Amino acid sequence: MRLILIAIITTIVLSGCGFVGFPGVYRIGIEQGNVVTQEMVDQLKPGMTRRQVRFVLGTPLVEDSFNEDRWDYRYVFSRGDVQILDNRLTVYFDGEVLSHFDSKIPPSSETSEEAETESN
Repeated sequence: MRLILIAIITTIVLSGCGFVGFPGVYRIGIEQGNVVTQEMVDQLKPGMTRRQVRFVLGTPLVEDSFNEDRWDYRYVFSRGDVQILDNRLTVYFDGEVLSHFDSKIPPSSETSEEAETESN
């Protein structure tokens, strides 16, 4: 009886450590996905071919087999349970040509000003 009671108390104490966490425990940083920088986003222009986009951004993390005109690039950096960085970029094609893209990293203001100047 005494042995069972000690086993139960030990189990309760050790399971409680999981909720609190041990102080000073090093948690490594985990990087997953494709690194997409501001310079890469600035190089994207409508009218680029798939091959040019792949040259600029690399192989996409996800090529949707149901929607071949969409490539998804995602980069996540986390340490332990804390997500430090989460970047997403989705590239849309019209046939073999880049039509537009959606990104959490907006194009730099210089690139936007150049596009406005070219359109005028």
